[in-house]
Amino acid sequence: MNVLIIGGGGREHAIAWAVSRSPSCGDLWVARGNAGTARIARNVDLRETDAAAIASLCRRESIDLVVVGPEAPLVAGVADALRADGTAVFGPGAEGARLEGSKAHAKEVMEAAGIPTARGATVGSVTEAAKALSWVGERVAVKADGLAAGKGVVMAPDRETAIAAVKAAVEDRVFGDAGARVVLEEWLEGEEVSIIALVDGEEVRPLVPSQDHKRAYDGDEGPNTGGMGAYAPYPGLDAAAVESVAETCLRPLVRELDRRGTPFRGVLYAGLMLTADGPRVLEYNVRFGDPETQVLLPMLASDALELFAATARGELAQCEPLRFRPGAALTVVAAAADYPAGSARGDVISGLDGPDDRGDALVFHGGTRVGEGERPETNGGRVLAVTGLGPSLAAARDRAYEALAGISFPGMRWRTDIGHRGLGARVAAREE
Repeated sequence: MNVLIIGGGGREHAIAWAVSRSPSCGDLWVARGNAGTARIARNVDLRETDAAAIASLCRRESIDLVVVGPEAPLVAGVADALRADGTAVFGPGAEGARLEGSKAHAKEVMEAAGIPTARGATVGSVTEAAKALSWVGERVAVKADGLAAGKGVVMAPDRETAIAAVKAAVEDRVFGDAGARVVLEEWLEGEEVSIIALVDGEEVRPLVPSQDHKRAYDGDEGPNTGGMGAYAPYPGLDAAAVESVAETCLRPLVRELDRRGTPFRGVLYAGLMLTADGPRVLEYNVRFGDPETQVLLPMLASDALELFAATARGELAQCEPLRFRPGAALTVVAAAADYPAGSARGDVISGLDGPDDRGDALVFHGGTRVGEGERPETNGGRVLAVTGLGPSLAAARDRAYEALAGISFPGMRWRTDIGHRGLGARVAAREE
């Protein structure tokens, strides 16, 4: 099977790694890719949203399956264009991608599907926000309606902060057009976790639960980022609890989308808050998370390519139950010195002379490129994600940090406490 992966971050390197391990994998392409994908696939310089150029490549190279990594091409309708051209695609069409592309739309669909979520309101001005706060509550999450690279949320502990955040979004346009409208949601208390599932239009197959670390600095301090690390499985949700979440928060949504004539095929990511009253959906994403993918796919013992292809064909129900490795996985992001405000470009990365797959440690490239002399260089804010595998979360953590210690580039920084929320509970071994 010839496969094209769209994207160029750590998530896409992890997808390429998982796909390349399948006996069914033929030629493997990545658009645009990075220095890591260049080691296991052929990178091609195409814009992620250029559907015509991507379709032309698929015809020319007899691509059997396209796996779309980031949200932007999905929202732009790349999957629709490729399907219309006869190519199988792992990823939803533009209408399904609106679940992530518009938080206001997602709230409307959740309400129609009966999904447990936070009380909320969509507003387009400071005046509207002032009125809405009287019934949503004065401690709120202020969320840009559109795509903001995972950084469009401000947690406002009081009315003054909330109003200031709304003004910054809708008037000052700190999030660009994505903040022309904002969603105000009640402030929920609890543990934030992710359930990511494969969905073929009807069948829903959840992966193990994971937890990422959004804040830039240790102790969950500093600004939100795209993610500084993650681990799986999250010990607070056993298999029965994951199935319960799928039944209340995923399958009703899939049925509602099908009822609307827009069946969803690809990855459905539910960001949850585990409250005293049960799980509440904070958001839906329509693609694998980054860096969650860098722990979820190493935990998956089933053939990833066969699962992606079955999902794209609507045949997931014919696949055997998903199998997972025993133990745990933990990934640590190595970022540029001033990330998330800035990035690093053109610095040589040391310590990557060996293979990226080191058995119980994996190096996934994010913001990297192939530089002079074929040496990997920095090319972004989140440069690498180093994943450790082990029989327990503590062992996985130790292996990740041990592997990270051998890698360096100017200004490299990382959080030292990834997994801290899960380390207080024992991660049960999972039978294959």
